[in-house]
Amino acid sequence: MKLDPIDQKILNVLQNDGRIPNAELADKVGLSPSACLRRLRALEDSGIIDKYVALLNQRKLGRRMDIFVEISLFGQSNELLEAFEKAVARSAEIMECYLMAGESDFLLRLTAADPADFERIHRDHLAKLPGVSRMKSSFAIRSVVKTTALPLSR
Repeated sequence: MKLDPIDQKILNVLQNDGRIPNAELADKVGLSPSACLRRLRALEDSGIIDKYVALLNQRKLGRRMDIFVEISLFGQSNELLEAFEKAVARSAEIMECYLMAGESDFLLRLTAADPADFERIHRDHLAKLPGVSRMKSSFAIRSVVKTTALPLSR
């Protein structure tokens, strides 16, 4: 689906307020409510809008630490990669996982309440991941930029 400027406006508004009422969204993008709803449904049906979620404040929930873990595996066989990826997907402690090019095979992002909590996560989750030959953890001091909004042309 090719996005026109109105579609981009709709997406930009929704990225900042996914609960905006359709009438208000229509007003902000210069459409009638029915035309806006048709475009919104088309964006959902095409998969451009993947899902709607609530973004939680991790600090207020006691998850004050962001940790990035670089992982190297013993090998690169499909079986090993699939086993690792399935194990990572089962762990609620791992927020994000990326297959990487470069020195490490995977980069994980997770959150923890404090160093003791990270030790628990390391022992109960990370140390049990299959095929791991090396792990290197880095602790973020603070977040400089953190967004979920994708850049869209205007």
